[in-house]
Amino acid sequence: MDIVKIIGIGFIALIIIVIIKQYKPEFAMYVSIIAGTIIIFLSLDKIIGIINLLKNLSNKTGINAEFLVVLLKITGIAILTEFAVTICKDSGENAIASKIDFGGKIIVISMSIPIISALLEVILKIMP
Repeated sequence: MDIVKIIGIGFIALIIIVIIKQYKPEFAMYVSIIAGTIIIFLSLDKIIGIINLLKNLSNKTGINAEFLVVLLKITGIAILTEFAVTICKDSGENAIASKIDFGGKIIVISMSIPIISALLEVILKIMP
C-alpha cells in the first residue's frame, strides 16, 4: 500500500501549496520539492528490488552487466530529468524546463550508444 502513502503525501503537499500560495507564493516551490523528495525516498525500496531482480536475471542469462548498469543509469537520468522538468513547469519556467528536457534526452541518447553498437554487431554477425 505504498501508493496510498505516496498519494497522501501528494495531496497533503497540494493542500499546503494552495494555502501557502495565498500568503507566500515563493515558498510553494519548496513544498513541492520536499514532497517530491519524500516520494522518491518512499520509492527507493521498490527501486532497489527492481535493481536486484535485474541483476539476478543478468547473472542467470549471461547478459553483459555493463549493459544493465547503463540501462539503470539511463532510467535514473530519465526520472531525475522528469522531476526537474516538472518542478520548473510548476514554477512557471517553461523555457528552462524545455532546456532540461532536451539536455536529458541528449544524455540518454549518448549513453545508449554502446548498447546500440553492441546490438548492431550482433545483427551483423547473424546476417550472412
